[in-house]
Amino acid sequence: MHDLGRFLLVVGLGLAAVGLLLALGPKLPGAGWIGRLPGDIFIERPNLKIYLPLGTCLLISVLVSLLLYMLRR
Repeated sequence: MHDLGRFLLVVGLGLAAVGLLLALGPKLPGAGWIGRLPGDIFIERPNLKIYLPLGTCLLISVLVSLLLYMLRR
């Protein structure tokens, strides 16, 4: 039961950190690159806009995987 409490605490703090970053993100210097990485696809035509953030998703996946790996150790 002690491990479940620790896990919930870590998840809660992680969600709070993500929420803080999302709230303050546009005000942070250099935050404009997060949606414009190489590999992100943006197609714009009359009456059509398609955005596929493949590079951003890959970066977030790698960061979350590293974080989970470090938490398991």
